[in-house]
Amino acid sequence: MKLSFVIPVFRNEGSITPTYEKITGLMHKLSLDYEFVFVNDGSDDNSMQELTALHENDSKVKVLSFSRNFGQVPAIIAGMKEVTGAAAVSMSADLQEPIELIENMISKWQSGNEIVIGHRVDREDSFIANKASAVFYSLMKYVNPKMPKGGFDFLLIDQKAIAVFNQIDERNRFFQGDILWLGFSVAFIPYSRLKRTIGKSQWTLSKKLKYFIDGLLNTSYIPIRLMSLLGIIISFFGFLYAIVIAYNRFINNTPFEGWAPIMILILIIGGLIMLMLGIIGEYVWRTYDETRKRPLYIIKDKLAKDETTN
Repeated sequence: MKLSFVIPVFRNEGSITPTYEKITGLMHKLSLDYEFVFVNDGSDDNSMQELTALHENDSKVKVLSFSRNFGQVPAIIAGMKEVTGAAAVSMSADLQEPIELIENMISKWQSGNEIVIGHRVDREDSFIANKASAVFYSLMKYVNPKMPKGGFDFLLIDQKAIAVFNQIDERNRFFQGDILWLGFSVAFIPYSRLKRTIGKSQWTLSKKLKYFIDGLLNTSYIPIRLMSLLGIIISFFGFLYAIVIAYNRFINNTPFEGWAPIMILILIIGGLIMLMLGIIGEYVWRTYDETRKRPLYIIKDKLAKDETTN
């Protein structure tokens, strides 16, 4: 049996080789065949040189190199299209996932689960990073109730599920949502995310916000329905307020006075309109992005068995 490892790489110089060594050590211990699909996501450090050295020393190491930085999700998608194992493990190259958890994942998979997810119940990160992650995935649970509270990036997926995953042809994808959407049997294994000891995280605030918007808009109709609900509620109260004003003016002969209520209503309604237009704009942009049919990523170089470039 062969197990594939899909590992996106972006500025992971120094941590790639230790990740490779720990995984191969486990595979030898379990007497399992393996292959690596490293995807260099436009790194501008020495990551590609490190990956090239691994490929030259081990023919089971395949390397895809993007022409520029396309993002972690496109890198995982590209890697999944290259795997040949009975199952694939998707994980990062920053040594923050406990490698020993893979043995438990294999056991769960062999018990009949097509997808085995390692979900974070704790993380040795900064206070702000912990709180931001908690808020993000708490909101995502409203969109997808199956989403674990700590989210996940570390998982094992069966070849059958990979085949369906590879059929999804969309842009601006939400990886976790796609995995849970597949509908295959899923097992969850909790773990504590380790502190990063080599390099610096490239998961910036802007990338997190973009990913949050992708997750919210790509996997749910909630934003559109909320806009409709807000419109109904505001219209209802606006209608009631209009009746009150008309009643006082014509029945009680009370003139309408004061500009404060008018300004408050204008600011509230104006702000809501701009918010709704922004949400609609996000949907329109995504529709436009789909119609352009540009590739999700561009592979500049490919290192695989018996080949040096592609």
